[in-house]
Amino acid sequence: MNWLFYANTLKLYFTMPGMDDLKRMAVFAAVVQHGSLTAAARALGISPSAVSQHLRQLEREGGVTLLHRSTRQIALTDAGQRFYAQCAALSAAAERARAELVAEQQIPSGELRLAAPAGFARHTAPALGAWLARFPQLRLHLLLDDAPIDLIQARVDVALRFGNLSDSSWVARKLAHTPQWLCAAPAWVQARGGLPQHPAHISPDSWLALDKCLPLYMDWQHSGTGESFTVQAMPQVVSNHQGAVQQWCEAGLGVALLSALDAAASVRSGRLLRLLPQWNMGQLDIWAVTPQRDALPAKVRQVIQELQAYFGTI
Repeated sequence: MNWLFYANTLKLYFTMPGMDDLKRMAVFAAVVQHGSLTAAARALGISPSAVSQHLRQLEREGGVTLLHRSTRQIALTDAGQRFYAQCAALSAAAERARAELVAEQQIPSGELRLAAPAGFARHTAPALGAWLARFPQLRLHLLLDDAPIDLIQARVDVALRFGNLSDSSWVARKLAHTPQWLCAAPAWVQARGGLPQHPAHISPDSWLALDKCLPLYMDWQHSGTGESFTVQAMPQVVSNHQGAVQQWCEAGLGVALLSALDAAASVRSGRLLRLLPQWNMGQLDIWAVTPQRDALPAKVRQVIQELQAYFGTI
């Protein structure tokens, strides 16, 4: 072992300035920059006596005189002049660090880790493409998973969640909501002689569903007559992936309750038919979830605004 190196390292560690020392250095630099103890105290928001106390402590610990002080003026000693150059550099570095924090609050930059259900993949470009193009210094890392992701473990900045939220310490902001549609492929409808006219006409074992939604007991209401009906389904096929459920539905394997957000494009293209549109089948709330409430960086605040604007238009 290099004992000289070890000894010098220990000496460096124990002589590094602490927080009080750094504060006194900043006070000293302010006195020199403002030309008097009173002006420095005013700029720092402390009393002149506190400024004087910091300077005396700094000189006592250093064993040198830094300033010649009179009732009218101050003057740097030779030691004070050399010491001030270092303190001024320290203060400038602190100002740059503060400026970085301010910029982080104003301009999106760095990596943004966004977690979302797998079905959000098709919405990423229309929702966030133009915003990302405005800030080339911002990098998006999209984490797609229908299972909830632990925000802390995965270092997620913001997560999209749908439906009812379980109690947690995360902070949730409601972005929008999307109605739920009952859908089936044209081939499935044709094989059964046409569109069903009532929820009772759908066989309980015709369903496709997410496993987290089981068991399926749903209360629907007719928007015209006010009739209520409780649907009890026994899905033939279940999955933990919403995209798989929709693909099975489009393949004609059964009916599925899908969010309008996911199903709208397939309904417009004719790959899916919307069944029983006169029945209210509920809605899914869309949430932005973050690990904390306050001091959100610009990239998180703005992505939440962009997502809210996007979901509000579809």
